[in-house]
Amino acid sequence: MAHRPRKRAYSQNAHVFWPNSSEKRVLGFAGYKVGMTHVSYVDDTDSPTKGQEVVSSATVIEVPPMAVYGVRCYHGGNSLGDILVTDEKTLKEVGIHKKHAPKPVDESKVTDVRLLVFTVPAKTGIGKKHIEKMELGCGGKDAKEKLAHGKSLLGKELKFSEVFKLGEFVDVVSISRGKGWQGAVKRFGIAIQRRKATGKRRHVGTLGQWHPAYVLYTVPQAGQTGYHQRTELNKRILKLGQKPEDINPKGGFRGYGIVRNDYVLVKGSVPGPAKRLVKLRTAVRAGSPIKEPNVGYVAK
Repeated sequence: MAHRPRKRAYSQNAHVFWPNSSEKRVLGFAGYKVGMTHVSYVDDTDSPTKGQEVVSSATVIEVPPMAVYGVRCYHGGNSLGDILVTDEKTLKEVGIHKKHAPKPVDESKVTDVRLLVFTVPAKTGIGKKHIEKMELGCGGKDAKEKLAHGKSLLGKELKFSEVFKLGEFVDVVSISRGKGWQGAVKRFGIAIQRRKATGKRRHVGTLGQWHPAYVLYTVPQAGQTGYHQRTELNKRILKLGQKPEDINPKGGFRGYGIVRNDYVLVKGSVPGPAKRLVKLRTAVRAGSPIKEPNVGYVAK
């Protein structure tokens, strides 16, 4: 039920819920999914393999620096306005003309602050030129501290290593791989019927009871599969890298190419195909303390 309605996502630029944080920091970042590999590291949990070297799958995400072009101020759930950079070149890149500059913000009414940033996909080799604008949550003990921190980042480049730490748990928000229109067997995993069942096997046995005299929305039926927004919780950062040659296989990653910027290795899988925009945020349900993983081997 949490995955309904199963319709196509409105945009590949996924919407993110930003948690509250009393720590002065930026709460998220965005990158591009490269592909998967496997790594070996020393298990530092309380599992039966504690202290032993284990092997796990990991996802490579390329995280080129993001440009900060503004700060958005909120009062309650309503926007009070934006504080933008003065650089005309940056404003032109985000589609804001100098004549349409926002009105001054009454900072005494501000209750929450978001950072206005955009990705620079031209720095990667994926062939995408258009930037992707988004908001990033800001942490702080009060709105005044959040606003001061946001202003200090105006016009600067934000790097992944300035936002997250090695070993930290993050939540991943992305749009899953689209599979088009599929039947009920693939879409909901219902059982394939026996051979003599009305001459059809990959269909629903019943559309429901007689009363109420209509088909309920809970009945498994054919429809759009994939290309849905999904959030996966508590993915551990296994490695932060500034040297792409350490992970680039000969000839580059399949479907992506060669990593040219900073990258991050996240334990496990991430929704979406290669080149898909992936957003990372601080974990909303993290309970484990941050420990730097002892990574020994990364497959190329």
